[in-house]
Amino acid sequence: MEAKSARKRWTYAEFARLPSETNARYEVIDGALFVTPAPGTPHQEIVMRLSVLLYGFARQHGLGKVFGNPLDVLFAEGDYVEPDILFVGRDRADILSDRGVEGPPDLVVEVLSPSTAARDRGIKLERYRHFGVPEYWVVDMDERLVEVWRLADGAAEPVVIREGGTLWWRPVAGGPALEITVAELFEE
Repeated sequence: MEAKSARKRWTYAEFARLPSETNARYEVIDGALFVTPAPGTPHQEIVMRLSVLLYGFARQHGLGKVFGNPLDVLFAEGDYVEPDILFVGRDRADILSDRGVEGPPDLVVEVLSPSTAARDRGIKLERYRHFGVPEYWVVDMDERLVEVWRLADGAAEPVVIREGGTLWWRPVAGGPALEITVAELFEE
C-alpha cells in the first residue's frame, strides 16, 4: 500500500528529517511525498542478485560505482528518489556526495513491487527521462522480464527482454559488456 500526501515544496533538509528508523521508504517526486513499505523477500533477492552481478562487473573493469538502496538520488529541490540499484560511471564520480547521488545516475534499476509498479512505470520513468538518466531498467517479477529504457536515445518504448533472453549492459561505449540471462535473475 502506498500513501501519497498533498504537494508542497520539499527542501532536502525537510526530506532528510523524515524518520529513518522505520522500514518505510520515502521519496519526493515532483514535489509529492510517497511513502512505501519495505519490499518483500522475493524483491530483495532479485535486487541482491542483480546488484552483485553489476557490482562485480563494474569493479572488475574499474567502470564506476554500483549502489543498492537505501541511497538518495537528489535531482533538484522537490525531487529525491531512492532506486533499488544505481550505477554512476567513473568519469562522473563528482556527483557522489555524503548526501547521496546529486545528479542523474548512468543506470537506474527498479524491481517492481505491487505498491510501486504504477509509479515506477509512470512518474518515476518520466522524472528519470526529465533529469537525464541515460538508461533505466524495470524488472517485473510477475511477468519474469526486464524492460530496458534507453532514455538517452529518446526511446518511446522499452526493449522487453523475457526469461529466455539475455540482458546486455555496456556502461562505457566500446568497453566491456556484461551478459545476464534473464532466467538467472529469477532463479529459485
